[in-house]
Amino acid sequence: MRAVCQICLVAATICFVTASAPTSSTESPFRFGAIVVVTLSSPREKFWGAILSLKPEGVSVAGVDLASFDEFLHLLKAGEPCSPRIVFFPMHRVERLELDLPEGDVPSLSQRLAAKTGLEVQQVLSTGENA
Repeated sequence: MRAVCQICLVAATICFVTASAPTSSTESPFRFGAIVVVTLSSPREKFWGAILSLKPEGVSVAGVDLASFDEFLHLLKAGEPCSPRIVFFPMHRVERLELDLPEGDVPSLSQRLAAKTGLEVQQVLSTGENA
């Protein structure tokens, strides 16, 4: 008797990516579509992207590893085909989740993406393509 392994690929589209700032004091800023930087442990890494899901089990994000962010911008600017990764991080690996906001004169990663590529983060993360 032979075992058969089947793989089914599913295309994913992210809809309704929104701004990162909450609209009311009772609304969590860490909601669907919020642009965040996830700091992870074991191994130590950082990931930038849009929240797809945040549950006690973990966080799902569409984006790129922070170490690859500049390369991602370069590919987008050059018009090369590239798309964000859709990943799930179990909560035991999540050390910190922070909004992608500017700090003083330092632009946010989203602002850097817009300045270098002419694209908005919603365009890039909602379609998964460089338009």
